[in-house]
Amino acid sequence: MSKVQGGMKCVKYLLFIFNFIFWLSGLLVLAVGLWLRFEPNTVELLTGDGAPDTFFIAVYILLGAGGLMMIIGFFGCFGAVRESQCLLASFFACLLIIFGAEIAAGVFGFINKKQIVEEVQKFYSSSIADVSNSNGTAIAVIYHQTLNCCGGSTSDTSTTLCAEAEENTQDCLTAISDFFNEKLHTIGYIGIGIAGVMVIGMIFSMVLCCAIRNNREVI
Repeated sequence: MSKVQGGMKCVKYLLFIFNFIFWLSGLLVLAVGLWLRFEPNTVELLTGDGAPDTFFIAVYILLGAGGLMMIIGFFGCFGAVRESQCLLASFFACLLIIFGAEIAAGVFGFINKKQIVEEVQKFYSSSIADVSNSNGTAIAVIYHQTLNCCGGSTSDTSTTLCAEAEENTQDCLTAISDFFNEKLHTIGYIGIGIAGVMVIGMIFSMVLCCAIRNNREVI
C-alpha cells in the first residue's frame, strides 16, 4: 500500500516524471559530449602532436556527468515508485554533490576559458613558426581548411601559405577564438540547464522524503 496520500501522491508522480526527464537529460548531455569529442572539425584541430588537451578535459567531465545523471535518474525513479526514504535521501545527496561539483567545474571553466583559446592559438602559431617543419605546415593547412581562415601569425610561413587566400579571409587567431568560444558556450548553457533541473529534483525528493517519514510517525 502507498505510504503517501493526497497531494503527496501527486508529488510522488511528479518526482517520477522529473527523474525520467533527468535521465533523458543525462542522455542528452552524453550525446552532446560525444559530439564535442568526435566532431570532425574539433578532432582535426586538436589531434596533432603537441596539441593542447584542456578542451578535451572539459568534454570528458561532461561525458562523466552525463553517465552519472543517467544512473542517478534511474535510481531516483526507482526510489519514487518504491517510496523508499533511504533511496530518496541518497538521491538528494547525490544531486547535491553533483550540483556542487558542477559549480566548481563551471568556475574552473570560466577562469580557464581564455587559457584554452590561447593554448590553441599558440599551437597554431608554433606550427608555422619554422619553414623547415613540414609537419607544422601540414597542421597549419588543416586549420586553414577547417576554419576557412588564413594567417594571423607574423611568421613568413604564414604569409607564404596565405598567398592564394582571398583578401577578406578571416585571420586564424580570431577564427580559433570564435570557434572554441562557441563550443565552450554550448557546454556552459547545458550546465546552467542541468543545474536548474537538479534544484527542482532536490526540492521534490526532500518533500516526498519528509512526507514518507511523517506518514510512518503517524502510523
